[in-house]
Amino acid sequence: MNDIGARDAAAHTAAQQVDALVIGAGQAGLSSAYHLRRAGFAPDRDFVVLDHSPHPGGAWQFRWPSLTYGKVHGMHSLPGMELTGADPARPSSDVIQEYFEEYERHFDLRVHRPVDVRRVREGDGGRLLVETSAGTWATRTLINATGTWDRPFWPRYPGQDIFRGRQLHTAVYPGPEAFEGQRVIVVGGGASGTQHLMEIAPYAATTTWVTRRPPVFREGPFDENRGRSAVALVEERVRQGLAPQSVVSVTGLPLNDAVRQARADGVLDRLPMFDRITPSGVEWDDGRRVDADVILWATGFRAAVEHLAPLRLREPGGGIRVEGTRAAADPRVHLVGYGPSASTIGANRAGRQAVRDIRRLLAEAPVTV
Repeated sequence: MNDIGARDAAAHTAAQQVDALVIGAGQAGLSSAYHLRRAGFAPDRDFVVLDHSPHPGGAWQFRWPSLTYGKVHGMHSLPGMELTGADPARPSSDVIQEYFEEYERHFDLRVHRPVDVRRVREGDGGRLLVETSAGTWATRTLINATGTWDRPFWPRYPGQDIFRGRQLHTAVYPGPEAFEGQRVIVVGGGASGTQHLMEIAPYAATTTWVTRRPPVFREGPFDENRGRSAVALVEERVRQGLAPQSVVSVTGLPLNDAVRQARADGVLDRLPMFDRITPSGVEWDDGRRVDADVILWATGFRAAVEHLAPLRLREPGGGIRVEGTRAAADPRVHLVGYGPSASTIGANRAGRQAVRDIRRLLAEAPVTV
């Protein structure tokens, strides 16, 4: 045995062995852990949940304070415990952090945090080795529920490095008061971009909205039929191994009274994407220019799956091809909260499906040492 083989064997011997391991304790991870518990798996014996965040609450704990619970669209309760009686005026980060904390305690999910998962690779005997800041686990199956919050997407444009003002991403949005008296450009056609604009406009000297494509506003309720159609479009992309699209890209922006007023006031007058950034603002090839103190990139996030790279799951299209929740390239790996299951209700259903498939796989696959 060479040195690498000896190290691998030693790592596998020292690893804590479980049947299932969940990475992430947001909506997708907690849903999966709940269904594992309900299926008879014991926490810290048969399965373990690892979360790199400092506290319960998933990505919600990092949301900006002005995003109150009443402004949250489509937050669906976790399975087995409803979220009721929340004050709509409280920050969503506080409401959901408390709810997730109570959920973990009530169902005794024993989430390990903060634990950073560094990489997942092939181990011995058909197990996967999960290498982390808190040691190594050898697991027969894996549920990856890491979401997108840790991978904010920053588009690149000429001149970005010479802008003399401030650039920041939605991931670190501090609230509207931070933009008092400033000229602000908001880039991005999703829900975050429109929310930021409507909040910032009363404080800023000027606001400018820039998007790559004309925004599509959705009239009427987002009913079950619309929901199914949106999920089907996202699902087809991941089935082909393409990178998942954002939800808004297939659903459009909800047209409510606040949005109608913002459009009437000119706050949501959209400009096409600029061609370059200058030291003092942005410019278009047609000669138009806008001076700015701040560029706020509300340009979304990408799936946080770099730790899975050693497993070579990515397709040429840039995404991981998923069948149900199962990675097509490795049936031991499930992605929950990825693609069509990225919504809160989708994550609940996907957690149940993943556990059902895991039980089947474990029943069929013999344990090897």
